[in-house]
Amino acid sequence: MSRNSLGKNVILTSFGESHGPFIGSVLDGFPSNYALDEHFIQMYMGRRKPGQSAISTSRAEKDAVSIISGVFNGRTTGSPIAFLIENTDARPADYDKMKDVFRAGHGDLLYKEKYGHHDYRGGGRGSARITAGWVAAGALAIHYLQHTHNIHIRSWVKQIYTIDSSLPSSLPSIEMIDSNMVRCPDAHAAQQMIQAIEEAKNQGDSLGGTIHTQVHGMPVGIGEPVFGKLQSVLAQYIMSINAVKGISIGEGFNAAAMKGSQHNDQWIYKNDNLGTLSNHAGGMIGGMSTGEPIVFETAFKPTSSISIPQETVNSNKETVPLTVTGRHDPCVVPRAVPIVEAMTALAMLDLILENK
Repeated sequence: MSRNSLGKNVILTSFGESHGPFIGSVLDGFPSNYALDEHFIQMYMGRRKPGQSAISTSRAEKDAVSIISGVFNGRTTGSPIAFLIENTDARPADYDKMKDVFRAGHGDLLYKEKYGHHDYRGGGRGSARITAGWVAAGALAIHYLQHTHNIHIRSWVKQIYTIDSSLPSSLPSIEMIDSNMVRCPDAHAAQQMIQAIEEAKNQGDSLGGTIHTQVHGMPVGIGEPVFGKLQSVLAQYIMSINAVKGISIGEGFNAAAMKGSQHNDQWIYKNDNLGTLSNHAGGMIGGMSTGEPIVFETAFKPTSSISIPQETVNSNKETVPLTVTGRHDPCVVPRAVPIVEAMTALAMLDLILENK
């Protein structure tokens, strides 16, 4: 059986396929009597939707969200909130010739092996297309955390391929992040990233990269040791995103090359508020939030669908040539920014509700 629900106190359930009639999500356990802002949710959908720039897929989806339950007179009722999104530009026929040929880097073959039957149209259930429903639910969580807890979540592109960027001196606004196609607030690095993606696209290839995330305003002590640690819950949400290959918290792997005297965050009080003198741990110690900004980076692999000729196997277990056609992002990282923010918000909200 497959698992399509995530969370303990507020539960996200995902449904739909890449080229089916609808995709969406259900959010169960969200607090009642909260004024839902549909324009805010739709803004986040616009940040994730396909066809938004010259360096994204040409699939043109409006991603207009219909909220079909859990809201009455503009306020949440406490019952499950269902987000429904119509697939208006699906082209399932593009994949007819792929039904017996398994794409390199994709889960098609494993879906077929595990379930005995699979939806080959653009990856079906395994497609990143289904994350649209996650963003709809996550946008509501982002709005709630901002307006009830003064918690602010920002993600932006830190690196594309070998092109790294400098971190801004303060938490950037969404407008600053979205000021260019790659969602990188370092304008100079952003232009180099755009050029690299365009070159890879022209070559029929793809690129990966990293997204930097900060969460400001988290209260002290959020997280449930030992098996509900903040970092372990967060990692499950982030690692559930398509194409994610790793999460680095605070100093991450750099901590392996540091001494304890360098890495330890010294406890201090700032105006009677608990905090630390440094933040090498990324705002998490002992599985709980320290009150400092939560800082982590997410690594994404290069898009698996490339038009460069490759070899693969078919349903007859024969080695056959493979040339992938269709509409694909040459780099998924810029469009993944709102997905990372959405999943981060859902993880934080789940633990905050448990803490209460």
